[in-house]
Amino acid sequence: MANEYKREQLEWIYSRMTLIREFEERVNRDFLTGKLVGAIHLYSGQESVAVGVCAQLRDDDYLASTHRAHGHCIAKGMSPRKIMAELHGKVGGICKGKGGSMHLSDQSCGILGANGIVPAGLPLICGAALSAKVRKTDQVSVAFFGDGGSNAGAFHESLNLASVLDLPAVFVLENNGYADATHIRYSARIANLSERAAAYGMPGVTADGTNVFEVMEAAAEAISRARKEHRPSLLEFRTYRYHGHFVGDAGGYRTKQEIETHKQKDCIVQFERKCLEEGWLPESAMQAIKKRSRETVMEAVQFAESSPLPEPEAYREDVYVRYA
Repeated sequence: MANEYKREQLEWIYSRMTLIREFEERVNRDFLTGKLVGAIHLYSGQESVAVGVCAQLRDDDYLASTHRAHGHCIAKGMSPRKIMAELHGKVGGICKGKGGSMHLSDQSCGILGANGIVPAGLPLICGAALSAKVRKTDQVSVAFFGDGGSNAGAFHESLNLASVLDLPAVFVLENNGYADATHIRYSARIANLSERAAAYGMPGVTADGTNVFEVMEAAAEAISRARKEHRPSLLEFRTYRYHGHFVGDAGGYRTKQEIETHKQKDCIVQFERKCLEEGWLPESAMQAIKKRSRETVMEAVQFAESSPLPEPEAYREDVYVRYA
C-alpha cells in the first residue's frame, strides 16, 4: 500500500486518537473515585471515527455532537484542559463550569454543541449548513449521532430537509451496536443503517469505523461532495464503545467475551500496526506522541483542579443573547 499520507498528518491522527483515549480513561478513573459527578458518557473505542472525520474538516466547518461528546470535541480542536475543567464544574471550563459533559460548546472551532437530546444535533447542522449556503461560503456542517438516534423523528426530518434544500451537510452515524442497553438487532430490520439514505435521495455508505483510514476515505468523499456540490450524505461507521452507556453502567447486557472480541480490533492498535508494517512512523515517534498525550491529560487535570468554582451569582450570566 502506497503511503498517501504525510508524516505530519499521521502524527496528528495518532496524537488525537491517543489523547482522546488517555482523556477518557482518566475521566473514568476520576469519576469512579468520586472526583467527578454528573452524567458522563465515555468515547473509548470509537476514537477513529471522530478523528477520521475531523481530519477532513477545516477549522471553520461546523460540528454538532451528542451526549458522548469528548472525542468529537477533542478531534475538532476544543481545549482538553477546558473540557476537563468543565467536567469538574470549574470557572476555567469551556462553558464556565455551568454546562458539564453533555453541553460542551466552542464557537471558535465550529462546535455548535454537545446535546443530551437524541438526536437533536441533526436539525442544528441543517441550520448551519443553510447559513453557509445563503452566505455563499464553502463551509460544511457535520452531525455525529448513534444508531439509536437513527430511529428518532429528527433523523428523518433532518435528512429530508438537507436533501430537499441541497444542504452542505454530512450525517455521521456511529453504530456502536447499542442504544443505551438496546442492541441494534431489536430496533432495526436492515443490515446497514446507511440504506435509509436512499429514501431521501442522498448517498449512504457503511464503513469500518475501527479503521481510521477507511473512515477518512469515506469522510473525504462526503465532505468534498458537500463542499463542492452542496449535496448531503449519510455515513455509517461500525464501531464499539468499551465502557457502559454511562460511567457507572454495569453493562449486564453485554458479555465480557463480546467486549474482548471487539477490543481485538482496537482502532489505535490497528493504526500502530499499520504504521509499523508500512514504515510510515517509527515506534519511537509513536511512543513520544503517546507520552505527550498522557502529559496533556495530566496538565488538564491540574488546571481543572486548580480552577475556582463559579460564584453563586454566575447563574444569572450567559442566559440571554444581546443583539446589537
